[in-house]
Amino acid sequence: MSNVEEFPLTGRVLTEYEALITSAPTALDAIPGAVYVCDHEGWLVRYNAEAAELWGRQPSLSAPRERFCGSERLFLPDGALLEHQDCPMAKAVKNGVSTRNAEVIIERPDGSRIFALVNIRPLRDHRGEIQGAINCFQDISQQKRIEAEVIRKSKDLEDFFENSAIGLHIVSAAGIILRANKAELELLGYTADEYVGRHIAEFHADPPVIGDILDRLSCGKKLDRYPARLRARDGSIKHVLITSNSRFDDGKFVNTRCFTTDVTSLYESEDARRESEERLSATYQAATIGIAESDANGRLLRVNDAFCTMLGRSREQLLTMTFLDYTHEDDRGEEARSYARQVNGEIDTYAIRKRAVKPDGTVVYLDVYSSTVRDHVGRFRYGVRVLLDVTDAKHMDDRLRESEQHMRDLLEALPAAVYTTDAEGRITFFNKAAVEMAGRTPQIGDKWCVTWRLYRPDGTYLPHDQCPMAVALKEDRPVRGEQAVAERPDGTRVPFIPYPTPLHDVAGNLVGAVNMLVDISDREKAAEYAERLAAIVRFSDDAIVSKDTQGIIQTWNRGAERLFGYSAEEVIGKPINILIPPDRQDEEPGILERIRRDEHIDHYETVRIRKDGTVIDVSLTVSPLKDARGRVVGASKIARDITERRRSEEHRKLLINELNHRVKNTLATVQSLAAQTFRGVNASQDFGRFQSRLVALARAHDVLTRESWQGADLQEVLHATINPICVEPQQRVEASGPPIRLRPKMALALSMAFHELCTNAAKYGALTNDGGLIKVSWHVSDSESVSHLHLQWEEIGGPSVKVPARTGFGTRLLERALARELGGKVDLVFAPNGVRFHIEAPLA
Repeated sequence: MSNVEEFPLTGRVLTEYEALITSAPTALDAIPGAVYVCDHEGWLVRYNAEAAELWGRQPSLSAPRERFCGSERLFLPDGALLEHQDCPMAKAVKNGVSTRNAEVIIERPDGSRIFALVNIRPLRDHRGEIQGAINCFQDISQQKRIEAEVIRKSKDLEDFFENSAIGLHIVSAAGIILRANKAELELLGYTADEYVGRHIAEFHADPPVIGDILDRLSCGKKLDRYPARLRARDGSIKHVLITSNSRFDDGKFVNTRCFTTDVTSLYESEDARRESEERLSATYQAATIGIAESDANGRLLRVNDAFCTMLGRSREQLLTMTFLDYTHEDDRGEEARSYARQVNGEIDTYAIRKRAVKPDGTVVYLDVYSSTVRDHVGRFRYGVRVLLDVTDAKHMDDRLRESEQHMRDLLEALPAAVYTTDAEGRITFFNKAAVEMAGRTPQIGDKWCVTWRLYRPDGTYLPHDQCPMAVALKEDRPVRGEQAVAERPDGTRVPFIPYPTPLHDVAGNLVGAVNMLVDISDREKAAEYAERLAAIVRFSDDAIVSKDTQGIIQTWNRGAERLFGYSAEEVIGKPINILIPPDRQDEEPGILERIRRDEHIDHYETVRIRKDGTVIDVSLTVSPLKDARGRVVGASKIARDITERRRSEEHRKLLINELNHRVKNTLATVQSLAAQTFRGVNASQDFGRFQSRLVALARAHDVLTRESWQGADLQEVLHATINPICVEPQQRVEASGPPIRLRPKMALALSMAFHELCTNAAKYGALTNDGGLIKVSWHVSDSESVSHLHLQWEEIGGPSVKVPARTGFGTRLLERALARELGGKVDLVFAPNGVRFHIEAPLA
């Protein structure tokens, strides 16, 4: 404007409008900014090049003319369209309203827009009338962008301040809270009015702490997560970490910006963890069970006192060991395998009973329960081991098992059938006697009874669920006085008496029952036998008498009444001596003494006295009588009348003697006749052999006569035959073989054979020198139910034997007559070293 005023007008001073209009068109270009001028009607009359550049166009100053603004279009800063007739220039032209630093948006023909800061002032003439207006505007787009960025950042900061998740407050140098965000207020529960404007120390629970904080900040020191405690509106204490620094302007402490991080829950968690840890530690130490922690290798990390006591080692010793170090070597393998599976995550827990060895070598039994502690991703951190010393319990269990085994052995050894059941009647145990009695092996779990089938004593069928054992369990009472019959699978039946007895635990609860089955077969058989025996005794023809060990008569049967003439009432209770003759009274003490020594007195013959005083020949047999415990309590005596037998024997003996006498007389007659017949030449040698054979035959008769022709002993026949022929028969004849009773016919035949053999040995064989020997041996074989005698005659040490040139009587007797007489086979061999003779013949 000063430049305009420097152009003087002749005669009248030019108004500002006129000066601008009259100045050269390039004058406006000199102005450092966009300028344009409108007349009083708003028509554009002047503008400079910078204005055209900002408009992006050059509006025409002649027709068609433009009004108020040279821009393509105008907008308000908020983006609303601003018509040209309503723009600030129009208001200045129309209303004379100046515009200072107004902002509009100019849109160019290419659509681009710029922010423009406009300053418009109306131009008046000397009378004050509006002649036009001038608008100086400038592009402030860059400033607007900077301003928008500042505003955006400011809003971001404000948003950050207000909506931050972390508490934030600003404190003045005097300690007054200037501002606090929502997180800060919500942390402590105050409103902004209750919090802002008050001294920060009012909210700290620890005055020394806030004093130290303010001192540090006032010195320009920074706080990084400084722990503090703030008092909340509800009286609670908040644990916070304060991060803060100070703001200084020109070296003057202005304020502090404090970030408050709420760590109350962390503190509470830490307190809870610490409390838990302390409680766990206290529990560790107070626990009476052993507790330990171990790493993945089994090395002990932590042990309590009980653990140390169990293993007899100090804590320091154990913390240098693995749990396998003190484990008994026989249990290490299983424990190591289980723990490896736990470490590898195959199992979370396991339990094991193992043995541990103390430093003094003693062994303790431990029940170990091992569990796993893992991190948040499931990795093994450590194992927790809980140990119980079960040594006493183990020993008690062992003793209990031994006791149970002892009881089982005892029950097993019982001669009576025994079995047990549970409370439901299922069989839990049975012994061998039960199997033998039942004739079958029951199955564990069978119900009520070990037998196959049951019957009542009257023969009716007895269901198992009604048996005495079932009754005892159902009614919970012992059952006595019952009897039943068990049928075996093979059909045999066994009468028995059961003794079922319920069993209870210490609380009195029914837990099962035990039953003993007493086989009474023997008892019934015994009763039957006793009855039969009594009948035999009662009806026997023999006198059967019992007496005690003092010889007092206890029983007396009908046979005794018939034999001795006394009735039972007359003699029972009296000494047995009344039956013994006076001259035989010494028999009874000897008999009683032997009976007391439990000796059986085989039958012997003696005499006794009847009631009428007559003497009777009797055969007595005396046997000890014992009670149930095996003690001798008396004797039974069987007396048989042998009077008739004695008479028969005496008669038979008389006849035999007479027969023998007559046979001998006959032989003597034959011998006499032979002597007369063979009197003459060469008669003496043959007669001698004949005589000797008759003598041998007579000796055999003597032997048989002594035995009443009932038979004769082989050895006796042998010696009776050869002793008269053989000198020193004890040294020259060896006889060996079992005692054999020969029938009379065989005794006579063998007697003749022995005579011929011995005579031959004396004349030609082993008995002709001093060293010869005769061996006679025999034995008996059984074949086809018939016993055969095998007899061997063998001569040893005699002269060399020659086979006879002719067969004599002796040879024919041995080879033919003897075999025919005995129905057997003979073999006579004249061997060079001695004669051998063998005979095999049936004994019957």
